[in-house]
Amino acid sequence: MRQTMTQAFWNNFLGQSPVWYKQAVLAFLVINPIVYLFISPFIAGWLLIIGFIFTLAMALKCYPLQPGGLLAIEAVILGMTTPYHIKHEIVHNLEVILLLMFMVAGIYFMKNMLLFVFTKILLGIRSKMLLSILFSFVAAVLSAFLDALTVTAVLIAVAVGFYSVYHKAASGAKNNHNHDHTVDDNVHELHRSDLDNFRAFLRSLIMHGAVGTALGGVCTIVGEPQNVVIGAAAGWEFVEFFLRVAPVSMPALVAGLLTCLFLEKIKKFGYGAELPEPVREILIEFDKNESAKRTTAEKTELVVQAAGAILLVFALAFHIAPIGLIGLMIIVLLTAFNGVTDEHRIGHAFEEALPFTALLVVFFAVVAVINDLNLFAPVTNAVMSLSEEQQGPMFFIANGLLSMVSDNVFVATVYISEVKEQYDAGLISKEHFETLAIAINTGTNLPSVATPNGQAAFLFLLTSALAPLIRLSYGRMVLMAIPYTIVLSIVGVIAVTVNL
Repeated sequence: MRQTMTQAFWNNFLGQSPVWYKQAVLAFLVINPIVYLFISPFIAGWLLIIGFIFTLAMALKCYPLQPGGLLAIEAVILGMTTPYHIKHEIVHNLEVILLLMFMVAGIYFMKNMLLFVFTKILLGIRSKMLLSILFSFVAAVLSAFLDALTVTAVLIAVAVGFYSVYHKAASGAKNNHNHDHTVDDNVHELHRSDLDNFRAFLRSLIMHGAVGTALGGVCTIVGEPQNVVIGAAAGWEFVEFFLRVAPVSMPALVAGLLTCLFLEKIKKFGYGAELPEPVREILIEFDKNESAKRTTAEKTELVVQAAGAILLVFALAFHIAPIGLIGLMIIVLLTAFNGVTDEHRIGHAFEEALPFTALLVVFFAVVAVINDLNLFAPVTNAVMSLSEEQQGPMFFIANGLLSMVSDNVFVATVYISEVKEQYDAGLISKEHFETLAIAINTGTNLPSVATPNGQAAFLFLLTSALAPLIRLSYGRMVLMAIPYTIVLSIVGVIAVTVNL
């Protein structure tokens, strides 16, 4: 039956999202103006925030840019904020936008080198406990100097590559034949058990690595997008940011790595699976063949990428330029010296970050509404009415809880803006402002590992091509994150209480 224009319009609205989700978004869009015009702008502002957090929490149903953007557009039309105030927020947070635009794209051109490193780690170490902690630690170190999203993308690429190699062998397909590794119909019965164990092995390894990106991401100003917002508000550069946060981030790093070892030892919460020996033999043989085929030009590319990584670390450590411009420098150098001159090849580097960059601008529109309507003033005043010793832990807890269900960039942006206003008004000292900035940073980074909603890298993993291959569902991710969430939350709040 041919559909009507009305039916087509409804089907096109937010695409393949569930009907109940579309109805919920429309309900927010209809109710907000009524509340704003006839009840209270303050209540309407909070309804906007609830609606926006709903779109973040339901990111697997629809990317939040579209429904969140509709809410932001409506807010401007109603007069909750103005385009000029949104522009002010964007200009104020320009470094974050530059970070996402250029740094993530810059790391894209280092992927081959990063893939090489993780491949050697995966195949060179037989002990699962040692392999797990190395994966977590290397992911943490890379995330501290690069960014968690890109490191997660590398982990995904490594896992998908190895999975496809073994899946092809288990299905009896020839190396030179095309093979669909998403379908198990041709997997031989003798290999099915090994394939299931391989999936469990990859799930545990990838989750350790993903948590590692959070452990490293909290440490430096480039580790997570919200760190740039917080660092800019506090006036911290790379080294000072690291030193300020270290009393909380270093105990959390140690606790996270010990948790990794403990989980592999007790083999609970989905951890502990070993790499089946038949799978290892196939992967090692594949790596040998690939290494033998590697040309001199490809080896030179790896050397150039490694040199670029070293330059990046020094450039960040000595703060030779704003972070985004350093990322642009890396793009220019790596493409120039590795022969990447095609506009389309360069364009692929920006695909991962630009949707999130656009979403971040919508964040800033909601932040402008919060500032114009003073929505967080009662919450901030309530926390600020506590003694100074209590405020740090309370900010850590509040930011942690919100980051579990929302997005940590949004939560951090809102709270650091509120606290900065208190400092600019002379209501708190510089020392106390810095204490609260550390609590906000660690609160949004550590407990947010609880769900894929809180960490962009976790959400990226969940929506990647790898997740269905290794049977990594939303529920399973939450279950596997529980031990880390408990440990990091407890260690974080104790460190904030004792050290700050």
